[in-house]
Amino acid sequence: MEKRFIKATEDFCTLEKHVAAPYLRRSFDLAAQPVGGKIEICGLGFYRLFINGVEITKGLLAPYVSNPDHYCYYDRYDLTDLLTVGKNTVGVILGNGFMNALGGYVWDFEKAPWRGAPRVALELTAETVDGEAVKITADENFKVAPSPICFDDRHYGEHYDATKEIEGWNLPAFDDSKWTNALPADAPLGELRLCEADPVGVTEVRRPTKIVRSDKGFVYDFGENSAGLCILKICNAKAGQKVTLRYAEQMRGNNLYVDGTVFPTSRFPDYYEDNQKDIYICRGGVCESWIPSFTYHGFRYVEVTGVSEEQATEELLTYQIIHSKMAMHGDFKCSDETVNTLFRMVRNSDLSNFHYYPTDCPHREKNGWTGDAAASCFHMMMLYDCAPSFGEWMANIRKSQNSIGKIPGIIPTASWGYKWGNGPAWDCAMFYIPYECWRLRGDTQIIKDNADLLLRYLKYILTRRQKNGTVAYGLGDWSSVGRSHSKPETPLAVTDSLIVMDMAKKGAEMFRAIGYSEAAALAELIYRDMRKTVRRELLDADACVLQGRTQTGQAMGLYMGVFEPDEEQKAFDVLVELIHEKGDSFDCGMLGLLYVFHVLSQYGRGELALHMIAKREFPSYAYLIDRGETTLIERFMPEDDPCDSHNHHFFGDIARWFIREIAGLRVEDHHTVIIRPDFMKSITSAEAYYQLPSGRASVKWETASDGSIQLEYCCPEDVDVQVLLPENVTRRRIGGIL
Repeated sequence: MEKRFIKATEDFCTLEKHVAAPYLRRSFDLAAQPVGGKIEICGLGFYRLFINGVEITKGLLAPYVSNPDHYCYYDRYDLTDLLTVGKNTVGVILGNGFMNALGGYVWDFEKAPWRGAPRVALELTAETVDGEAVKITADENFKVAPSPICFDDRHYGEHYDATKEIEGWNLPAFDDSKWTNALPADAPLGELRLCEADPVGVTEVRRPTKIVRSDKGFVYDFGENSAGLCILKICNAKAGQKVTLRYAEQMRGNNLYVDGTVFPTSRFPDYYEDNQKDIYICRGGVCESWIPSFTYHGFRYVEVTGVSEEQATEELLTYQIIHSKMAMHGDFKCSDETVNTLFRMVRNSDLSNFHYYPTDCPHREKNGWTGDAAASCFHMMMLYDCAPSFGEWMANIRKSQNSIGKIPGIIPTASWGYKWGNGPAWDCAMFYIPYECWRLRGDTQIIKDNADLLLRYLKYILTRRQKNGTVAYGLGDWSSVGRSHSKPETPLAVTDSLIVMDMAKKGAEMFRAIGYSEAAALAELIYRDMRKTVRRELLDADACVLQGRTQTGQAMGLYMGVFEPDEEQKAFDVLVELIHEKGDSFDCGMLGLLYVFHVLSQYGRGELALHMIAKREFPSYAYLIDRGETTLIERFMPEDDPCDSHNHHFFGDIARWFIREIAGLRVEDHHTVIIRPDFMKSITSAEAYYQLPSGRASVKWETASDGSIQLEYCCPEDVDVQVLLPENVTRRRIGGIL
């Protein structure tokens, strides 16, 4: 495909001046029966694609969300069954997407050097039985006109005026003689790249569970917080009737509460009221329906204004749940409904924050924060087939690395995130993601693709060491319990230095796996030197305590192997003492909570870990259930304190702990599984599975009334499985799938 773009107009949409999303169409003739055809299309920011009036777009937000100066993503479609003898038509609608991210002012997206009107490049080829070959590319022969989409933005939402619809605009018989010709458009700097990530689409449909009156209109409660769009179906509307949908995670009384889904600003006074808002102008008639094209929202509640009481029926709104359509690779359930509910909350948080790559929330940000992905990639890889999407995002991480080896805290970005929002605790995503893809899927290609990225970063991080050899810059143990984001209790030198040590260790393993011996030797040298530095500068070896004496520091130190074997028990005793000092509660942020429960189980205190997770008092995970949460939150705060977003995934590693410790399915790598449940007093049964590359590994156990335990498991024949069980457990290997 040629990197040749066209656009409808020189103007582009701003908050002050709305410019409609354009229609583009082009007709062509086939003199004989088509026997083959395809189209490759790069729509920047987003596109919807129609052939002879039939939409074939792979899903929402096509082709991808990227920096167009890094990559111009395209998709490929087979047209063989869609083309016909005679006249055919290709039709496209273009949305702003990241090409014109006017709602991303917090991260300077609106200042992006590529910002402009949406544009498209495409190449359509067709062959007929008599050997005719037709080729259509994006040029000035395309006809353009404004669509009814008067405004669209990934953050703000979409405005649609049905009175401006153009019937049959994408059909071959349509008369486009009054439309204008397309304009040539500058191509962004990025290279063309076929999108290999899973498409974003509808995976579930929900009906409202309750409808209440608010001060402004009617609020529809869909029962669970999630991400997606509402189908509006309104009957007996008058032409020009304006219906407004406002989305939120919370309510106060009968009214929406949006403080956790917006960033108040004086730069854009209307932002507070206009973010996450869709507007529909009715065509008028018996019944009409609409769903936005180029946005999505994070919400549980929708406030509808501009409708009558007769129109505010249960059928008015239907919630389409939308996220990357990844296959499920793992699951879990047990006898404890609190634990099951928490597992569902993790899954809900993950999926409503996965739109091509993990995002930090589905409403006010929608950003690919590297730190969030670093904290979640371990459990996400156990639950979903997200390796293809992770692989695609890693390509964007590679492109974002600057000349000195630094990466930004959010990807994609224009220029924001290089000076703030990164650091080792965030940057480690570039190591952890390929490491997990290799460990669990046996994929060495992702290591090869990113080897230069990792090596350049390791060389860069050496320049960030302080005089004493430690590393301390960027963000630390974010979202510590009861504290502001910027003031974690654990010293930054502790978390950063440990993570640099861990990155180097994993880097050495990965380099060895692909035969990069020199790179492996360098990474190993950095690992060993950082471990010595941590022990010399940050560890009280006599007391076996890392600087700061925090749960996060002790847990990370134990997990990452800072302590010598004869120090480990004493260091663990310090961790337990710190937990007891907090009333058997965790006192960590997103870094500590990734490790503390696993460390407790490693040293035989799984019951304490479960208590910390499932007790009802603050702080705990179960506390979230009691306050009505259906997804994980951004900060563990008492209910009367703000916790920012109510839909974040970076605290979700408890799901991996449930699978490993409660069910006992420990997937060490793609060819090694250990079956070893921690039979806790409050759990009487559990089961889990994980889809290995060669087949499913699963375990299911149940405690009988006499205290005996029956356990069944299955595992692919080519996988090394070790079963480590107490004497009172009867085991049985089965060949089927649980």
